[in-house]
Amino acid sequence: GDGSKMVDATTMLSICDPVHMVLIKTDTFGETTLVASYFLEWRSVLAAENGVTNIAVELLGVGTESKVSVGVLNIRLEMYPQLSKTLSPEITNTQFALEHQKIAEKERLFLVYAKQWWREYLQIRPTHNVRLVKIFAQDENGVNRPVCSYIRPLRAGRLLDTPRQAARFVSVMGYERAPVIGGGGGKQEQWCTLLAFVCRNKGDCEDHANLLCSLLLGYGLEAFVCVGTKAKGVPHTWVMTCGTDGTITFWESLTGHRYIHRPINPDDPPLVEQPKPLYPYRTIGCIFNHQKFFGNCQPSDAVEVCVFDLRDESKWKPMSGEAIKSVCSPGTTSSVPLFPPLCASTIDAAVTSNEIELQLRILVSEHRKDLGLSTVWDDQLSYLLSPALAAYELERTTSVSAGNEEFQDAVRRAVPDGHTFKGFPIHFVYRNARRSFATCLRSPFCEEIICCRGDQVRLAVRVRVFPYPESACAVWIMFACKYRSVL
Repeated sequence: GDGSKMVDATTMLSICDPVHMVLIKTDTFGETTLVASYFLEWRSVLAAENGVTNIAVELLGVGTESKVSVGVLNIRLEMYPQLSKTLSPEITNTQFALEHQKIAEKERLFLVYAKQWWREYLQIRPTHNVRLVKIFAQDENGVNRPVCSYIRPLRAGRLLDTPRQAARFVSVMGYERAPVIGGGGGKQEQWCTLLAFVCRNKGDCEDHANLLCSLLLGYGLEAFVCVGTKAKGVPHTWVMTCGTDGTITFWESLTGHRYIHRPINPDDPPLVEQPKPLYPYRTIGCIFNHQKFFGNCQPSDAVEVCVFDLRDESKWKPMSGEAIKSVCSPGTTSSVPLFPPLCASTIDAAVTSNEIELQLRILVSEHRKDLGLSTVWDDQLSYLLSPALAAYELERTTSVSAGNEEFQDAVRRAVPDGHTFKGFPIHFVYRNARRSFATCLRSPFCEEIICCRGDQVRLAVRVRVFPYPESACAVWIMFACKYRSVL
């Protein structure tokens, strides 16, 4: 509205963004499942008597179950404050019909354009048909959307301070491949809308890449999602940023790692053995963001020889920006609705760290008791492990290592002459102590510490939970022991 005036019903009728509702199920172990995702057309309330309407909505499942009903939701919509005058149902229905017609026509035209673009792309080189060029992708409801519509410049407010911190936040969201029913080893296609991914707090590599690209665009970087393969031809997506000086940086959204790309010229004589690139990517088929789409039309799609000069149409075939805008700009229904601001974490880091630590102490004591071993905890040694865990998290976020000297000095002082110290840090993105403990026991190093035998054995464990926006968190656990070496 304008100042203290409420906007009128006619103006509100032109706001075509639906309300996106996501239904999440959380089990007793904190594991989440996406149950349903629904786009509510709220504007029927503009024609409701007294500004109140009740709607029964059938919610459908997601992915392979997108045609299966999961239940009915009764919704009561009420305008507050009440409108001075409501619209007639004929007006709202006419508006909806016009919008649907317009959207369907835009989508039809974009599909015609995309087919023509693809034909031209194949004419450059017939082998292009095996490159991973993805123009459309299915969302959690099984709806085909242009890939550009999954990206939206996102601001994180004051919750994330730097692009690297944003990369760390995305990397601590859980990784889960879209479930496949049946064999064949194929990859189930499901790109989640940003809201569904963030609410569920886990998703596939495409979901991570889309969110990271959106956040990096929000920080003013020129970011793109890259679609290609990693080792053994496994399809993969990651993020790329183009610096104003021409520097190309790859961001792995599942780990937060960054790699500088320096192309190898395949025509250069191999005077020296070329170093193998550090990044895990092998081929690249296309790149895109919310406004641009490029198909890779270089002779080879190997990442190491690719030149990322996006202005050179002999290397990168662009799609029309106008065509993308017609179906992907905010407010077009084929585009994914606006994403609400990220929420601050509700996790109390100190309380959660203490709880997990206490549970791990009980689990270790029980495990040692089964082996016929007694357990003596060293609280001071446990406390000394804190700086190391803080340093590990700082290094993951900033790539800067700090504070190691003090930690090593403190440990040397805490371990008497003739004693041995062993420590094992491990990182998780979930807060389930029993699951973490089972994973730790599978590591020979960690098992050696937990099951340590010897003279004057003292055990230590320290947990540090680092909360990020929404319900994402990084959990660092360090087990340690000191004992007297007996030869």
